[in-house]
Amino acid sequence: MDKKKFDTKMMEKALKEAQKAYDLDEVPVGAVLTRHGEILSRAYNQMEGRRDPSAHAELLCIREGAQLLGDWRLLETTLYTTLEPCLMCAGALLLARVGRIVYGAPDLRHGAHGSYLNVFEKKHPTHTTQIEGGLLEAQSAKLMRNFFKQQRKKNEAAAGSAL
Repeated sequence: MDKKKFDTKMMEKALKEAQKAYDLDEVPVGAVLTRHGEILSRAYNQMEGRRDPSAHAELLCIREGAQLLGDWRLLETTLYTTLEPCLMCAGALLLARVGRIVYGAPDLRHGAHGSYLNVFEKKHPTHTTQIEGGLLEAQSAKLMRNFFKQQRKKNEAAAGSAL
C-alpha cells in the first residue's frame, strides 16, 4: 500500500476513535500511533470521563505505545490525530521522539503547528519531527462543528429549563 493510502486509512481509524469520544460527550479527537506499518495504539479524548486535563487522545496514545514498546523513545513512529496538536501534546510528541505527525483539522484556539503557536518551527537540538496537516480535514472539522453545535443546544435547553 502506498504512503498516501496508508495515511488515509490510519486517519480514518483516528476518526473512528474521535467518534467514540463524540458518543461519550467528549471533545471528538482521536489518535492512532503506528510503527513500520503496524498500529501500536489508538485512543480518543477522555478528559471528561477521567476528570483529567491531560487525557488527550494523543497523550493516551503515546503512553500506550511507549508501554507496548517498553521504551519512552517512540522512534520511527507516526501519530495520526484528527486535530492539530495543542501545546501540551506537541511537547509530549517532541519529547517522545515521534518521527512524524499527521493531523486533520487545524485548532485555531490551541493548535501548536501555527494555528495558535508554532512549536515545530524551531529546529530541535536532539530530534526532528515531520508534521503535516489537512488529511481528511473536512471530516475532522465537521465532527468538531457538530459536537459543539450539539453542546450549545444542550446548554441552551438547560438554561431554558432553569427559568
